[in-house]
Amino acid sequence: MLGKIALEEAFALPRFEEKTRWWASLFSTDPETHVKEITDITQIRLDYAERYGVGYQILSYTAPGVQDIWDPVEAQALAVEINDYIAEKIKDHPDRLGAFATLSMHSPHEAATELRRCITTHNFKGALINDTQRAGPDGDSMIFYDNPTWDPFWATCTELNVPVYLHPRNPTGTIYDKLWADRKWLVGPPLSFAHGVSLHVLGMVTNGVFDRHPALQIILGHLGEHIPFDMWRINHWFEDRKKQLGLRETCKRTIREYFRDNLWITTSGHFSSPTLRFCVEEVGVERILFSVDYPFETFGDACVWFDGVEGEIGVEAMRRIGRENARRLFRLEAFRDCDA
Repeated sequence: MLGKIALEEAFALPRFEEKTRWWASLFSTDPETHVKEITDITQIRLDYAERYGVGYQILSYTAPGVQDIWDPVEAQALAVEINDYIAEKIKDHPDRLGAFATLSMHSPHEAATELRRCITTHNFKGALINDTQRAGPDGDSMIFYDNPTWDPFWATCTELNVPVYLHPRNPTGTIYDKLWADRKWLVGPPLSFAHGVSLHVLGMVTNGVFDRHPALQIILGHLGEHIPFDMWRINHWFEDRKKQLGLRETCKRTIREYFRDNLWITTSGHFSSPTLRFCVEEVGVERILFSVDYPFETFGDACVWFDGVEGEIGVEAMRRIGRENARRLFRLEAFRDCDA
């Protein structure tokens, strides 16, 4: 399929090359290739896109990014640097590349101001946030965005009519020490990523974020960070148990209704046809978006797999997931092979 849209596609600042190389050594069998791919913006990744039929990519700063910086001043300065850097890099390729804003999430008002700047000045397509913000004097605290303190930020998102991609980051500090240190091979895609994001987004559901901001749109990667596979059980306990005990006060609708109205999932890093078929049935084809998760995953694995799912889900569903849903969500105009 030509003209696919991908939106969990990472980049890193070249000045952090040594840190990127060290980070890559923790998960990659080829750190040097990873460094080259994640710091490249317009050559290697556009060549891959041309080869595998990706018409448009929305780029975002790699995890854990700014969410790993617990000093608010430093975090904000880096967010602004990243946003101005990627805006300059993609400006000559408007039909091929867009970007998500990087935000320091220490302050809802500061985050809202930077998001507004990125949308109005740089024409970014939304924001990508790497789960909770590290905070506190020693970086051992976590800021969640699921309480009314963050309403000014979510109100700005809905006013600007842009989605937020809630992306994972590695567990840090005492959370890592208590839960993951003795289980280090489960950190990342095997378990900890889904564990963190599913807690966060279900906190947004149960703490009333989507009821206070009914137009808010949140994107979850990796086919929903395990939530779709627990949908019946979550719905059963919310509706038949928890709401009888008080949840009804902050969670006005059902979990299925939040997925219908507020939540999206992407195929990033999860290239399984049986799993995709399940999500089409459970979540609905109109709430699923194609993505790669480059360079942590490859264009080849993602695109060759997706180009073969027509027989599994049908040509219309394939077109919607591959391109049309994202085109509508991000209000995209012309891009490479957009009508192929």
